[in-house]
Amino acid sequence: MKWKIMCLLVQLLVSSSSFLQAQTYKIVDTGQEKCYNNFNEITAPSLGEAFYGQDAQYNGNQSSYQDNGDSIITDLVTGLMWQRTIDRNGDGVFNTSDKLYYDEARDSTATCRTGGYSDWRLPSIKELYSLIQFSGAEINPNATSTANVYHFLDTTYFKTGFGELSAGERLIDAQYASSTIYKGLTYVGSASGDFTMFGVNFVDGRIKGYPATRIKKYYVRYVRCNNEYGKNKFIKNGNGTITDSATGLMWMKADNGSDVLWGNALSYAEGFEYAGYTDWRLPNAKELHSIVDYTRSPVYTNSAAIDTIFNCTQITNEAGSVDFPCYWTTTTFCSQTPSDGKAGVYISFGRAMGYIAGSGGWVDVHGAGAQRSDPKTGDPSQYPYGRGPQGDAIRIYNYVRLVRDADTATSVGESDNSSLPDKFVLHQNYPNPFNPTTKISWQSPVGSWQTLRVYDVLGNKVATLLDEYRPAGNYSAIFNASGLASGVYIYTLKINGFTSSKKLTVLK
Repeated sequence: MKWKIMCLLVQLLVSSSSFLQAQTYKIVDTGQEKCYNNFNEITAPSLGEAFYGQDAQYNGNQSSYQDNGDSIITDLVTGLMWQRTIDRNGDGVFNTSDKLYYDEARDSTATCRTGGYSDWRLPSIKELYSLIQFSGAEINPNATSTANVYHFLDTTYFKTGFGELSAGERLIDAQYASSTIYKGLTYVGSASGDFTMFGVNFVDGRIKGYPATRIKKYYVRYVRCNNEYGKNKFIKNGNGTITDSATGLMWMKADNGSDVLWGNALSYAEGFEYAGYTDWRLPNAKELHSIVDYTRSPVYTNSAAIDTIFNCTQITNEAGSVDFPCYWTTTTFCSQTPSDGKAGVYISFGRAMGYIAGSGGWVDVHGAGAQRSDPKTGDPSQYPYGRGPQGDAIRIYNYVRLVRDADTATSVGESDNSSLPDKFVLHQNYPNPFNPTTKISWQSPVGSWQTLRVYDVLGNKVATLLDEYRPAGNYSAIFNASGLASGVYIYTLKINGFTSSKKLTVLK
């Protein structure tokens, strides 16, 4: 009875506002307070400037913890209660003797009595990821010292550890187990594939799929309370948007349809207008992660790891197979120092590929639902066999799915007709001239089949950006001209008898 009362009190505390009473969980902010360009820390950009709209410029639910004094930490945002320490043998040292195999981590909850409670559970990957903080910076994978380490975890409240060098581990081998099993196999050094569990590493700031067999052990931190955390409650609004009433976020049903650089993903989001809303933004890492559906995967359901209520563009992956994209977040990933800004965080909704010769070349090494990071700019062809010990595919160009707060404007429901356009308009692309991507926007007062194509000056078609039915609304598309020569091109929009064309200039 004691534990039921405690969980109820925590849940009441985190559901204090009238709007949030309809929510079942809140997403904790990433904790990233610095702004970055493609390489370094910068002064926060202003509206209209490059790199505006990144993680640090949107303040979400800031982390707030309470130390209960009984080896338990309460997360006052999520309502989850956590074990404070991972010291399982009580010797005051965090090393391999505190780690468990996946099956041990799963089964040992039955005998866990921390704080006198008996309802501890192995956290899901979404529960475990709620603790990550992107004020951290990845240590050098070959580091031998823990000096000047910036954890991806609030170490004021939570005790954590590294890999044990004397046991043949790297310091970076500090993965935590979750209860989430991949609906597929990963192929890290195994041509036949491995039964896989998703885990979070608070030393290198990632989610990856790891062997759930007895070939690797993990740190474990059990959780209790708020059993609804991480369970989506999607509402299809009928206007091309999806509301998750569990989190209070509204999502675009469709993605942007093409891969772009991190900086272009930010500019695409800012000022985007759709379904009568102008406050769309690129999601941060935790927001985007909240809509991953770990019951789905390309190999298990022949779909992306997301509810089928969403549309996902199909891609061809490095192995030449049909797959689904990775999506950018506003969050920067730092390496060794929080001033580093070379990489952006993304989440894979399709296979997380890597090149491993012993497993047959390009294979799924980390699983759909992995959170990784790669350079914000550059040429992915410079990495023909990936990078790192698992040959991780380098995804410098990724897709975009926008989000907004569902409670900041018109109530959730059908689109507001008063906000729909009353005439056809094709806008001039921006920026122009450009290299290699630009944004083309248009509006339609009627639902109809829409086509948007790009031609050279001789009338030869060079790209089709859209060829499908769309309801009335305001739209935009990103045109990537990386494969075209410098010069003038024509883009043409056709909707229900309306035709309009404008010029754009590729300047390399």
